[in-house]
Amino acid sequence: MTHIEVWLMALALAMDCFAVSIASGIIFKKIIWRPMLTMALLFGFFQAVNPFLGWYGTDLCRNIIESVDHWLAFAILGFLGVRMIIESFKEEEKRRFNPRRYKVIFTLAIATSIDALAVGISFSCMGYHTATSLCYPLAVIFFVSFVMSAIGLGLGLKFGKGFAKRVRAEMWGGIILLFIGARVLFEHLTA
Repeated sequence: MTHIEVWLMALALAMDCFAVSIASGIIFKKIIWRPMLTMALLFGFFQAVNPFLGWYGTDLCRNIIESVDHWLAFAILGFLGVRMIIESFKEEEKRRFNPRRYKVIFTLAIATSIDALAVGISFSCMGYHTATSLCYPLAVIFFVSFVMSAIGLGLGLKFGKGFAKRVRAEMWGGIILLFIGARVLFEHLTA
């Protein structure tokens, strides 16, 4: 993956964090530093750890999947991308949760990072064969998720629900994942 693709992948992964952070910012209504900083840090942490876990699990089975790795990466990224695009058009359900509670923040951080496990599988399929080679993409994923969460919280505080509907962050994240998956498949088929 190129540096630009790593940053785009990180941005796509951060879209769930961004959307949840906007909703949380709407609920906060004013700056409350400790839970807001905790939310951004945990979102970044789990977005970076889950790809590593997905990569590690796949790395154990590398010999079995090497012949189909490009198809697997395309299928995973394509599935996630299409799912994100579809979700972006669904009406937002009213949920009663309190993002000031650390248990809720922890749960949200895990829930928004589940898709990142699959991205870790695609990392293994794209040639990241050592844990050291993952340092750069995982650091970028952490940073982008942290920043997007902080921005989402701020936007939720400032502008509320109207902004979240206009941006359609999940849709753009899905498009980015589809693009990267198609590029991986194209490169392997034309090599």
